[in-house]
Amino acid sequence: MPSKGLNTTKGIDMKAMSIDDLLSLREQISEVLASRIKAEQQELESRLARLKAVAKPEPDSGNRRTTALKGRKLAPKYRNPDNPSETWAGRGRIPRWMAAGLKAGKKMADFRIDNNGSAPVRGRRKRT
Repeated sequence: MPSKGLNTTKGIDMKAMSIDDLLSLREQISEVLASRIKAEQQELESRLARLKAVAKPEPDSGNRRTTALKGRKLAPKYRNPDNPSETWAGRGRIPRWMAAGLKAGKKMADFRIDNNGSAPVRGRRKRT
């Protein structure tokens, strides 16, 4: 049984080979490696494409809830007394001007837009 050292492989004695034969062998090995690498890459790409197709949920799967208010503008409920152009609808993070006013001791009711302001506040309807 031949040894599997660097100089002999499956009965080929590389030390006895000429330089031209060794260069030819190296080219053959490079060609075989390149074709195997290309085949493996194509296999991996096809597997990745199949995984992506399975992993992506359909856009209209109906799993998400949507509300009737999503995307609609709400009437402002609060106004900055120092700068009337700054308003807040009461949704999301408290604006800086209101946070500063609350820290200074004011109440949220002090910023509320009432009927004598430019925009009336509408309450919820009562169910009957």
